[in-house]
Amino acid sequence: MHDLLLLRHAAAMSESPDGRDSGRPLGPIGIKEAGAAGAWLRGHGVLPDRVLCSPARRALMTAEIVLAELGIDAEPVLEDAIYDAVPGTLIDLIERHADAGTLLVVGHNPGMQQLMGLLTAGVSTDARGMPPAGLAWLRASVPLLPGEAKLHAFWSP
Repeated sequence: MHDLLLLRHAAAMSESPDGRDSGRPLGPIGIKEAGAAGAWLRGHGVLPDRVLCSPARRALMTAEIVLAELGIDAEPVLEDAIYDAVPGTLIDLIERHADAGTLLVVGHNPGMQQLMGLLTAGVSTDARGMPPAGLAWLRASVPLLPGEAKLHAFWSP
């Protein structure tokens, strides 16, 4: 059984300096949300062995703030596939990192909430519930199968 942490990036600015969606940074609220997510993990004694992160600026900022809050001096592994990922893409990526006992994936909706729904309930189409900085802590076996993961805890700001 593995611990899988699915974290949607925290609240971002509506525009980026370069005009690209991928360049949107966290806003002031998002910075607080990311810190609170890290504090929640720390308070529950959860330390990821590895962090996979979308290369989008808002996701990377979220991951860096969470890691700093946890006191972990590590760089997130940037995975381009997370940016516009569907659940199948995320499952493939997670299974390639099955050697990590606790894996944190920082990404975007709708992929994150669809993945949570698929892994816990067996369906992804009606999945809802990953607000900015929403964090799902799943217990799962590899290979990941629909409806087989257990939602251990859920946190949102």
